[in-house]
Amino acid sequence: MQEPRSELVTLTTDRLVLRAPRESDIDAIFAACQDAEIQRWTVVPVPYRREDAEFFVRTLAPEGLATGAEYIWCVVERGTDRLVGTQAVVRKAGDPSAASVGWWTAKEQRGRGYTVEAARAVARWALTDLGLRRLQWLAYVGNEGSRAVAERVGYRSEGTLRSYADQRGIFHDAWIASLLPSDLD
Repeated sequence: MQEPRSELVTLTTDRLVLRAPRESDIDAIFAACQDAEIQRWTVVPVPYRREDAEFFVRTLAPEGLATGAEYIWCVVERGTDRLVGTQAVVRKAGDPSAASVGWWTAKEQRGRGYTVEAARAVARWALTDLGLRRLQWLAYVGNEGSRAVAERVGYRSEGTLRSYADQRGIFHDAWIASLLPSDLD
């Protein structure tokens, strides 16, 4: 297992840069998280306030990194630094060699393949550089957009977990899929 880090590794793809959240991202994160679809399919607070974006950038991301429990990237377009979305790797409690992944994409950035591109970069980093043995993707049943991303990245479906995923105090059925180092192309 890797030690906690003081600085998040920056990942780059053909069109994107995945980097640590910055103060300059707060307004874009706040605006993106007003989207009803992000609120529907994720655990962001509802209503989403500017203070929530500030907490995400100033506290959640740096503390997760400092403890080695969570790695959170802002995904931005190369050249413009325009926010595309976020990606996260969250280590499983009690099993530091496995982690869950998650992402959201700003409404105006959907349909361009950005999330697949970013998720591939994160998976490769987590399964090689971080040395994880397993990544798992979970999404509430019905989140077809996230499911399509996971499938395109290569996650293999493992089924449906009934009344499993907590979202603001309500438990939902969730799809689960995994990606192992041997699944990487």
